[in-house]
Amino acid sequence: MTERRAIATTDAPAAIGPYSQAVDCGALVFVSGQIPVDPSTGQLVDGDTAAQTRQVLRNLAAVLEAAGLSLGHVVKTTVYLKDLTDFPAMNAVYAEAFTAPLPARATVEVARLPRDVRVEIEIIAAR
Repeated sequence: MTERRAIATTDAPAAIGPYSQAVDCGALVFVSGQIPVDPSTGQLVDGDTAAQTRQVLRNLAAVLEAAGLSLGHVVKTTVYLKDLTDFPAMNAVYAEAFTAPLPARATVEVARLPRDVRVEIEIIAAR
């Protein structure tokens, strides 16, 4: 079995339950879903879906950096939206964060997200 190692950084919100911010599993790093919490204050960012998506991507990038990676290493994302009508706003910000070859992605609408945020994103990155 491949050795697993938890990844943690204070530059992203701390895990609020029995999970890791990310798990390094050799060639792959699995990053837990991030919501738009400013890690310096512990507060949700003010603003619309675009502003929330920007903070989520900053949080994801911080966790990846702690693993020695960047958003350029991401191979798969799952985006959870409270309302799919927010897709264009999320997608515009998302498109600024990733370059070709773009990660595979699934986007789903969910009934509710932690702290009633509008967006949460989880990722898988490859070394």
